[in-house]
Amino acid sequence: MEHQTLELTKSASSESLNKRWLLITSVVIGAAYGLSVRLLAAFRWEILQVMSVGFLFFMPFALGCIAVYIVEIKQPQKTITWIWLPLLPMLAALGGTVLTLLEGWICVVMFLPIAIPLAIVGGTIGGIAARYVRSRRAQSLAMVCIVMLPFLTGPWEKHAFYEWETRQVENIVDIQAPPELVWRNIERVPAIRTEELPRSWAHSIGFPDPIEATLSHEGVGGVRNATFAKDLSFLETVDVWESDHRLGFTIAANNVPPTTLDEHVKIGGQYFDVLRGEYRLEPLPNGATRLHLSSRHRLSTDFNWYAHLWTDAVMSDLQKRILYVIQQRCQAQAAGKR
Repeated sequence: MEHQTLELTKSASSESLNKRWLLITSVVIGAAYGLSVRLLAAFRWEILQVMSVGFLFFMPFALGCIAVYIVEIKQPQKTITWIWLPLLPMLAALGGTVLTLLEGWICVVMFLPIAIPLAIVGGTIGGIAARYVRSRRAQSLAMVCIVMLPFLTGPWEKHAFYEWETRQVENIVDIQAPPELVWRNIERVPAIRTEELPRSWAHSIGFPDPIEATLSHEGVGGVRNATFAKDLSFLETVDVWESDHRLGFTIAANNVPPTTLDEHVKIGGQYFDVLRGEYRLEPLPNGATRLHLSSRHRLSTDFNWYAHLWTDAVMSDLQKRILYVIQQRCQAQAAGKR
């Protein structure tokens, strides 16, 4: 009896070890697939680019499918495994792109809301294919097609999905100070101390802090030099000057170091640019001022419907931080004059 019990224990231990190695193999192969597809995309071939439906949508789907299929075909798993297992190779592949400097954290964070659900869907399809499709030939053909999915949209997707659009974002804050005082704090923005800036989710994933905005001369044609951390700067040419009421300017990237922002979110790059900004001051009956800050930006991708969620949010976050600094400065100055 003791001998039989020992044999059962050894058998269970061996089965557990085999299952563990099977899962590890699945994660390694899935991660290798994702990282390999990203490396191939670095060559900028027409059939595969990073900023494409093929890569951003089909790659995580295929990765999840591969990871689950590998384990399910060898040893049936609990269906919950189809959900959590694809996340491991996906996160490993994304970690690899950061370590190899193929991607920055900004792009990884923006990619995750797409990658996670699609990897899970892929994992579910992989599990179903392995468990319920009886023909090994049909299984193999299906998996080959899925593995190739990221490469199949490149030649035609731009013609079908590419869109160039201009978007506008506006933020508003009420300031307990008169318009003329607020105006003095927006035509030029003296250097902002780090402690003046509120916390920011966009900054936490890598977007630089605003520093200051200088002005060459007052009136239309004046040039504001807006500087940010990490040597990022913009030239803002004034095209609307209505003292104490409106200040508008076109925006052109002046200095965008390659190490400041990932190439896929680079301002003035192929996919995104900031075009114009405007302050509008609205006097309130109680002597306060309602300050509007709006901006226009260009977005040009094959998936603007998703990308605009991020660009709008980032621009809004930046504008809120600037408005907060102006609000606090103006109200402190107004209180000091009383």
